[in-house]
Amino acid sequence: MNLNSKYIFDGHFGLERETLRVTADGSLAETPHPFIGDERLDRDFCENQLELITPACGSVDELMRELAALDGYVKETLKKSGEYLWLCSNPPHINSDGDIPIADFRGEQEFKHAYRVKLEKRYGKRLMLYSGTHFNFSFSDELLRSLCGASDFKEFKNALYFRLLKQVSRMSWLLTLLTAASPVYDLSLDGDGLSGSGFDGYASMRGGDRGYWNKFVPILDYADLDAYIKSVNGYVDRGLLFSAGELYLPVRLKPHNGSDTDSLAKNGVDHIELRMFDLNPLSPVGIFGGDLEFAHYFLIYLSLLPDFDFTPELQETAVKNHKAASRYDLDDMTINGHSAKDEALDILDDMRAHFKTHKRVTDIIDIQRDKIINNERYCVKVYELLSRDFQGEMLDIAKSAMCG
Repeated sequence: MNLNSKYIFDGHFGLERETLRVTADGSLAETPHPFIGDERLDRDFCENQLELITPACGSVDELMRELAALDGYVKETLKKSGEYLWLCSNPPHINSDGDIPIADFRGEQEFKHAYRVKLEKRYGKRLMLYSGTHFNFSFSDELLRSLCGASDFKEFKNALYFRLLKQVSRMSWLLTLLTAASPVYDLSLDGDGLSGSGFDGYASMRGGDRGYWNKFVPILDYADLDAYIKSVNGYVDRGLLFSAGELYLPVRLKPHNGSDTDSLAKNGVDHIELRMFDLNPLSPVGIFGGDLEFAHYFLIYLSLLPDFDFTPELQETAVKNHKAASRYDLDDMTINGHSAKDEALDILDDMRAHFKTHKRVTDIIDIQRDKIINNERYCVKVYELLSRDFQGEMLDIAKSAMCG
């Protein structure tokens, strides 16, 4: 990767944002998905879990405009039925599992419903209510072709993204540490008949031990893309995964017009997907553009680093680090056996040195540094806002966002 390339900051940016629909009293909505046939608005696990899907955009600024427009359209539609969007990764009060109807896919998509039934049996419904934001990014073909030289373009592109997958998997903890925003939850997540505000020491519950992970740590073959795909399929063949989509790691490689390993093997890598972002109640649309901009620069930075052997031991450490970075207490947090503060600042300082001639980038990096140095992470602000009355305060946020 060449930082002096005129294409270095070019790319395609997309977003998938999950949110739960709730009623005026904060209960999970019981109405059917109101956007059948709209490809921009899908369901995730349950019928009341709405997923907003932006088009691929040419910049983060354009992406945020598309997200705001789509978010506004959804809210205007939901107003007619008196519903709101729950802008927190942790769900609202749950009376029972009956509040969580599995997404009612029919016809040619009925297999999606059947798949979710399997997930319910393996993980339970409540775990599947955690909502988040997935950030999709691809480098521009102009940049990649300028780097490819005489190599086969598809092979070069696959190899570049595969190296990046390893780097991001190893470093995903940093993005979680900087953007975690779900420290408080409703106690009904723990079982029927419970209510009130809970705190288990997490900054991001969905990223921690209580969150969205497989029942085991998947150890994959990172020799090359073909070996990686074969190792994922091996877990499916042995019944440990229902499909490749059940691989609940923070980062994925995605093909064009597909999501399964067959498409990835046939068509090659189209983009990389970062899956670790919490919904942020401090933003009216659930995420701040500056964090996505930082993620973009982080991906460029990681693409500059030398390749390495992502051994089983390093893979286990990567998951351990990600879960550690999902904790709330930064002072007691360790990454790779060292202070998480020091580890994070070392990476950010090295990024700053790489991008020292790009003021916009260094400004964005400095904002992230301040979160750590001044303990201004989102989770701290969200805890102060929600810890006394999670359900009530979040409902006020949902209603305020609908008006704004």
